[in-house]
This record gives sequence, structure tokens and C-alpha cells, in this order.
Amino acid sequence: MNAPTRHLTRCLIAGIVALLPMGGAVFTIVWLEAQLTGSWREQVSWYFPGLGLLLALIAIYLVGFFVTTFVGRLLWRFADRLLENLPLLGTLYQSLKEVLGYDSGRERFFQGVVAVRADEGYEIGFITGQGAGPDGSLHTLVFVPSVPNPTNGKLLLVEPSRLTKLDVRTTDALRTLVSIGKTPLRA
Repeated sequence: MNAPTRHLTRCLIAGIVALLPMGGAVFTIVWLEAQLTGSWREQVSWYFPGLGLLLALIAIYLVGFFVTTFVGRLLWRFADRLLENLPLLGTLYQSLKEVLGYDSGRERFFQGVVAVRADEGYEIGFITGQGAGPDGSLHTLVFVPSVPNPTNGKLLLVEPSRLTKLDVRTTDALRTLVSIGKTPLRA
């Protein structure tokens, strides 16, 4: 490749890489605004761009304000228990709370974060339970998620002596995985 073509290619790629995050953010904001206001935008005469996002932020603030009051916390706990007891939705709701780390009162979905020895180093894993190994001894069940999509991965049956416990919160380890290591693990 000659110098002008190499220069042009390098600048175009650098421009795309620089604009992708900004373009993605603008696209997301425009898409969210369209989704939030699509059903009522035509019916009000006082609409202005960004009103849907502003109303969503105000609603989130009001919910936060409500759940920080005494009466709000009581009503939120009642709604929480009500959702947990629904036949199908309750299981999904509980699972989401456990995975996101909001359900500290019960047995957690992931019981800890560990480092599992791999070919070239270590992989981050999450302890999900215990089970009998091939030799009958107690082994640890470790979910090792794939990156950057932690919903896929592999479940390993590992001898406890081969694991290194990490002093890291589950949410921080998941954040590190999703960001492909751009968010560092904090102890």
C-alpha cells in the first residue's frame, strides 16, 4: 500500500473508532426518546425533543424518593413479596434479583468469585454450588462465563484446592467481564 492510501485508511479507521461510541450514544438517546414518546407525542401540543427522557428521569427520581421514605419502603417490600409469589413471574423476578446482587437476605445465586487455572493463566468464575466429583469427593461447581456475554459459558466441577478465592463482589466481576477487562477488578 502506498503512503497516501495508508494515510487515508488509517484516518478513516481512526475516525470510525472515534465516532462509534458517540454515534452509539446519540442513536440510543434518539431511539429511547422515540420509544418513550411514540404513543402520546402526536396528542400533545407542548411536546419538545427530550421530553420523554426528562419525564423518565423524573419518574425514576420520584420512585427513588418514594422508596427512601418509611411508608414507601413498607409498600415496596409488600410489592416485592407480591411479585415473588406470582407463579411464573416470581421465579424470573427472584432470579434477576439474585444475579444482580439485590437479594442479600437469601442464598445468593453466585456464592463467590474465584480464579480458575486455565492454559495461559486464570479465568474468572462464579461458585454456584457443590457436588460429588468423579471420585466421589466433594467438588465445587463453578460457572465460567464467556466474554463479553456472561449469559454463555461453561459449568466446571473443580476440586476446591484448584480454586483461588477472589475478594471481589459478584457485580464488580460481572462488570469487568462485560467490559472485556476495561473496568478493573476491585478488592
